[in-house]
Amino acid sequence: MSRTFSRTWTMVGHGGPWCDVVVMSLSVCLSVSLRCDVAVMSLQVTLQQRIASAQVLLQRAELLCPGVEGHQKLCSKLRAELRFLRRVEAGELQVKESHLHSTNLTHLTAIVESAQSLEGVVALLHVFTYQDAAGCRRTLVVDVVANGGHTWVKAVGRKAEALHNIWLGRGQYGDKSIIGQAEDFLQASRQQPVQYRHPHIVFAFYNGVSCPMADRLRDMGVSVRGDIVAVNTVVVEEGGDEEDLEEEEEPTEDGDDEKAESELTRVDRGMVVASLEFPAQVQVEECRRVNLDITTLITYVSSLSHGRCHFTFREPVLTEQAAQERFLQVLPQLDAFMEGKELFTCRAAVHDFQVILDTLGGPGEKERAQKLLARLHVVDDRPSERTLHLTPSAKVNRRSLTIFGTGDSLRAVTMTANSRFVRAAANQGVRYSVFIHQPRALTEGKEWRATPI
Repeated sequence: MSRTFSRTWTMVGHGGPWCDVVVMSLSVCLSVSLRCDVAVMSLQVTLQQRIASAQVLLQRAELLCPGVEGHQKLCSKLRAELRFLRRVEAGELQVKESHLHSTNLTHLTAIVESAQSLEGVVALLHVFTYQDAAGCRRTLVVDVVANGGHTWVKAVGRKAEALHNIWLGRGQYGDKSIIGQAEDFLQASRQQPVQYRHPHIVFAFYNGVSCPMADRLRDMGVSVRGDIVAVNTVVVEEGGDEEDLEEEEEPTEDGDDEKAESELTRVDRGMVVASLEFPAQVQVEECRRVNLDITTLITYVSSLSHGRCHFTFREPVLTEQAAQERFLQVLPQLDAFMEGKELFTCRAAVHDFQVILDTLGGPGEKERAQKLLARLHVVDDRPSERTLHLTPSAKVNRRSLTIFGTGDSLRAVTMTANSRFVRAAANQGVRYSVFIHQPRALTEGKEWRATPI
């Protein structure tokens, strides 16, 4: 052993064949080590950038549309992304750098950007239920619902190249093209009218969209926001250089003596054809028909709504309504909404209103009721087809189905303080066009035992 070791050392020392082996091994080790160090440094830089971006985005989201439906859901998703990045930073999770670029942060950034660019945002990440062409029940997440519900926005963060390849069938298994998603949006919007008009669909692209895809979306009736980039046609001959293409297609055979050619398209992000902003706020003609339900009829004639709100009643709910009326009068809101419109109510609403009025109403409230009913078109009960498919429950009672369903048949906006029914019906997939206001009870007959303030 000592002789062998001595001989080997001598050969290395004198530049023998073992020297070359050792030098090459050391070079490979150094090269691998250097590449590893560079990869680790790159990962750390990317990680810190993503953490900083997530923190800034969360701060923006927390100030965005406070109180709007889905606001907390958006913030929760951002906090989850930040926790994931923190775990990677702490070494609890091992990920590749490419995984950091493919997190949900890109999509969430697009949602925040969209919401900040639009007016009248009423919901974020809202889930709509609809039936597809086969009649199956489906759900659809709309990233931003704006313009009072008249605009649905899908925020797209993926790169134009990936979107284009998926559209051409060159994506991964299970990827759904933007065009297919647009068809889902259109199908759902036709079943979710807002004041009897279908919501306008906008696809907002934050990493570009290819020109052919943008043209196809516009042909479908979908508005496009973002950079529209050019697409180049590349002809690949069999045996030619295809290494610069992102995806390859199998060549087609035109004949024994002819070269097989395959025509591919490739996105050119350097050539922006157009940059489109969000479309102007959708101008929707206001519905001129109004349907009054029982709660609105009572609120309109209540003594509370006519200045008699400076009391403390024995009933806590009446005292609370009196305080609300002192803070914000409800009658001016009702009059403003009803002004210049056709006013309707159904026979079921009038019947129950009269029963309540005869039982609890005071002289002034009864007089105002007669004047109000004289202004209304009383129509027969005629619930709409979609109303008849709702399942009755504690919150979805027969009377409400009749009143709201008749308003739906009239294509009228139903005025109501019954927000419980509106939410319950929406949970079953039926969203009515409504004007919701605070309730006021009949109190004139109870003033004698109330304490003046």
